Amino acid sequence: MTPGDVPRGDTDPVRARRARWARAASLGQRAGYGAFGVAVVAFALGVVTGLTDAVVVVVIGALAVGSLVLAPAIVLGYAVRAAERDDREQGR
Repeated sequence: MTPGDVPRGDTDPVRARRARWARAASLGQRAGYGAFGVAVVAFALGVVTGLTDAVVVVVIGALAVGSLVLAPAIVLGYAVRAAERDDREQGR
């Protein structure tokens, strides 16, 4: 079971909320890394075809969006995993 999975029949509202946050963190990480991927591909294409203003805007925009989305998603993912680990250690 991965963080964010809630077993069927589990009615604990804290675990359900934590699962929603884990899914949000996963989605944010995918979006953030995807934006960085777009920036890398755009930069590589720009180097090959010529760095026009449009390419530079795409690269900078993708880097900015990736940074704004990825940083909180990573922190949130660590927080969810730490809470799950603490629950396991405390026997909850």
